Order: sequence, then C-alpha cells, then structure tokens
Amino acid sequence: MPDHVLITGGAGFIGTRLARRLAQAGHEVTVLDALIPQVHGDDPETTSPLVRSLDGVATLIHGSVTSTEDLRNALAGVQVVVHLAAETGTGQSMYEIDRYTEVNVGGTAKLLDLLTNAPHTVRRVVIASSRSIYGEGSYRTADGRIVYPPQRADADMAAGDFDVHMSGAGPLEMVPTTEVAELHPSSVYGITKQMQESLVMTVAPTIGIEPVALRYQNVYGPGQSLKNPYTGILSIFSTLIRQGKEINIFEDGLESRDFVYIDDVVEATFLAVTHADAAGGVFNVGSGVATTVNDVVGALLAAFDTSVPTHVSGNYRLGDIRHNIADTSRLRDILGFTPSVSFADGVRRFAEWVLTEPVEGDTYERSLHEMSSRNLLK
Repeated sequence: MPDHVLITGGAGFIGTRLARRLAQAGHEVTVLDALIPQVHGDDPETTSPLVRSLDGVATLIHGSVTSTEDLRNALAGVQVVVHLAAETGTGQSMYEIDRYTEVNVGGTAKLLDLLTNAPHTVRRVVIASSRSIYGEGSYRTADGRIVYPPQRADADMAAGDFDVHMSGAGPLEMVPTTEVAELHPSSVYGITKQMQESLVMTVAPTIGIEPVALRYQNVYGPGQSLKNPYTGILSIFSTLIRQGKEINIFEDGLESRDFVYIDDVVEATFLAVTHADAAGGVFNVGSGVATTVNDVVGALLAAFDTSVPTHVSGNYRLGDIRHNIADTSRLRDILGFTPSVSFADGVRRFAEWVLTEPVEGDTYERSLHEMSSRNLLK
C-alpha cells in the first residue's frame, strides 16, 4: 500500500531524488527543509534547481527540525519518516560545534520526543547515518586480527607520515568495515551522526516504531551542490578545474574513500522505506571500492578532457580519516541490493552534468582560511 513519507532535509541532493523515486512508486511525499543559503542560495524557492525539482512531486514545508511546531505540522498523516536533515561537513563541524549539535542531535531529539509524547501515525523512521561514525574503520594486523585504530596523531602527519598506526599492532592493512565494527568518530560531525543513529535505534522500538539506519559513504553525482565547499572533493575539484586553477591535493594523495553514486543511494534508501525486512536493520550504503584522491583527480581531468596544475602538498586537516570502505554484504543479503554504478561511469555522468551548470564563485579558499585560522588545517 502507498505510504505518506516525510523526508526531513528533503530539498537537498539526496532528498529531492528520493522524493521523485517515492512519488513515481505512488507514495505521497512531504518535505521539511530549512533551505539554508549554504546549500540553496539566498532565494531558494525561486532560484534553487533542487527546490524547483520538487514541484508537482512533494509538498514542501519551509521549516526546521529544531522547531517542534514545524515538525508537528510536517508529521500530519505520515507513516514513514526519512530523517536526512543534518548539517554536513567534517571540517566545518570542528569549529561550528554548537550549530552542528543543535541541528543534528537536537533536531533528532525533538523528532523522537514528539513521536513519544504526541499522537501520530508513524510506523518507521529511516535515519541517514554516516561512514564518519567508524572513524578510521577496520584494519587487519599481520597475524590476522581485526582492529580499530585511533585517530591519527598530529605529530605524525606533520612529519609526513599519513598512515594509520596502533600501538602494539605492527603493520596494518585496511579491510572493508562491517556494521558491527567499533564506532569511534574522529570529528564533531561524526559524533553527531553517531548520536543521531543511536537515538533513533534506541528510542524508536520502545514506542512501537521500526528503526532503520543507513550508513552512507561518500555520495556524489548530478545535482550535488557546487556552491557548498563542504560537500566533497568531486564538487570542489570540478569547480577548480573549470576555473583553470591548481588543485591542491592534501596529504600524499593516497588517502581513499568509498564513493557511491546518487542513484544507488536513492535505491537503497527506497528499499529502507519500503522493504519489510529492513525493519530494525543497520546497513552500510557504499560501493565497497576504495578510490584514492589521486584517482579522483585523474578521473575528473579525463572526464572534462582538460588539464590543470596539480600539487601534492602534504597539507592535512585534523579530523580527517585516512581510508574507509564499506562492507555492503548486509545490504545485498537482506535487502537484495548491490550498488551498480562504477566510479568511472559515475564520474562521467557527473562531469556531463557539471558542464551544464554555471561556474560557481570560489568559496573553497574561504573555507580553507577558516580552518587554517583555527589551526585545523596544517
């Protein structure tokens, strides 16, 4: 049967795509979004392509998850909540601590408080968690043990040693991180995402609501904000390439991430909303493939068929991780879904879309200055 689905933060990159997928399947969709300028610009309801894409797809409520009244209005008649609303960005979270905590943790607490203490029709809450809650993720020692190393030391990185170390463990090999891995986030953003997930997975079952947690890896694709300097390196590097500027590659360029294409993320989230067996589950949503920053730069330059200067600088940000890739077997085994878009194909599609967009102003340098001035960028 069709459901009425509320997507908090639903006017963003993931939410608008998900709204269309749900609407196409016959579900009624309501979106609650604060439409912050960092993502949508100063006049979002008339100039933001993401916001305009919701026309005829979903009912848009301009409001905040930090407002009980906005949440109350948005929840009317809803059966499923997809809680995407969050401040994002590892670097920015390290100096805008109050804002990140208020929105991410406080907004989730308000949602659950309302569901606990007021009449409602909600039966499932899907929380958008993050790979950031794993910190450095899982590694294997030479003798076969799986360990979870702590955050890298500033002193080591300052000396040009960017690898992950753990006292008494010897050489370490990165392995895919499963959902039962130790959680030890290394940034304020990661801490708030862990708290969001823990709140939902703990509270929801006590009030008769099915919780589902999706631990997204690095999501990318057409529609990703090119204005927001905290959305990820594909957007940042694409803007620099189109401006003909040098790309500063942090660390040694060998740090890697698990990049997962937007269409795969939307389909996994759709299953979290609709699949009976998703109830109570925690799922990694990623490609399961490690891609280095050097590989990202090479793929983008090839996709744009151009060249710009590149510089492997050895700069680093406190709170960044070295590697992390997801073990996605639980997503496959329980929900029957395997991400299908390769990084090469996804980057090609992304670049084709970027070339249809205006070249954005350079907000990236300002974000680096903000971090450097707080001694978070070295």
